[in-house]
Amino acid sequence: MKRHLVPLALAIILAPVAATAQTAVEPLPETSTSAPTSQAPDQSHGDQVFLSSSGPQTYDRNAQTVTMVDRARAVRGDTTVDADQLIGFLRKRAPAPGAPPEDKNAEKKSSEDSTMGGSMELYRIEAVGHVHIFTQTDQAWGDKALYDMDQGVLVMTGKALKVTTPQQVMTARDVMEYHSKEHMSVGRGDATVTTNDGKRVRADVLVAFSVPADDSKPTAKSVTTPGAAPAASGNGPLGGNSKLDRAYGWGHVVMRTTNETATGDRGVYVFATEIARLIGHVHVTSGQNQNNGASAIVNMKTGISIMNPSAGQRIEGLVIPNEASSSKPGGSK
Repeated sequence: MKRHLVPLALAIILAPVAATAQTAVEPLPETSTSAPTSQAPDQSHGDQVFLSSSGPQTYDRNAQTVTMVDRARAVRGDTTVDADQLIGFLRKRAPAPGAPPEDKNAEKKSSEDSTMGGSMELYRIEAVGHVHIFTQTDQAWGDKALYDMDQGVLVMTGKALKVTTPQQVMTARDVMEYHSKEHMSVGRGDATVTTNDGKRVRADVLVAFSVPADDSKPTAKSVTTPGAAPAASGNGPLGGNSKLDRAYGWGHVVMRTTNETATGDRGVYVFATEIARLIGHVHVTSGQNQNNGASAIVNMKTGISIMNPSAGQRIEGLVIPNEASSSKPGGSK
């Protein structure tokens, strides 16, 4: 197996261009700067990825990987990935639709002359050790991360998993995922999402969907990556400038606001309306007052809930004196 050391601050081009020794660090002009609004932009083409590290970088032509160690960094658009070790996975670039057939002799000569093995593109990055991913607004921490650019999917594992945005904080014990094309975040293992205004949803498995923030604007070019195209809002590995729309929970679900707490086996919470629906061993608590049933629809903004019993069972509740009006302004329940 042949291994070749490559220079620091290597730039791997994701635009359709052969990575020859002369052009490996020069991006081609984009023919289109935006994707159709009906679908998420292609995550694997269009931007260049800048790779750097304090230690040696190793290119493995047979495995088609480039490995960096010691304060390794990858920058794509306004997204930066820092880790103890970064592994970039390469592949031969597919010809653009309608492009003329490549000259086999020229392709072979380019592959022989180029350190990077000819026309290559980076499609996946694996980060190991003290992983920190950040944009101008969002940050994520973990022990290990894998970012698939084709699918637009980020998966993080390790201890103290955490993602922060201007609107919310999400944590998990085992795994955290972000699926950019679906604007979907997944937390596994005591997962929690907390908003700035005190709303909190916790579950064994938590799936949250986001929408672009009302005040979202095109992200400015990163000052650390001159010439890189702006990342599309909501489509980077951390979701960009977005806000929570709804969250689904499975297993030991807890939904909490400043006034009420609702628990159940599974449920869904809509952040804009503050309405929750829970199913299975439901308990709704307001102050010291409690209601128990099989399912419930709870308006956690007004304090009004509709509790349903299971077949052949009764709804049970507990009302504490001087607590009847605590959940709703104006003294009504």
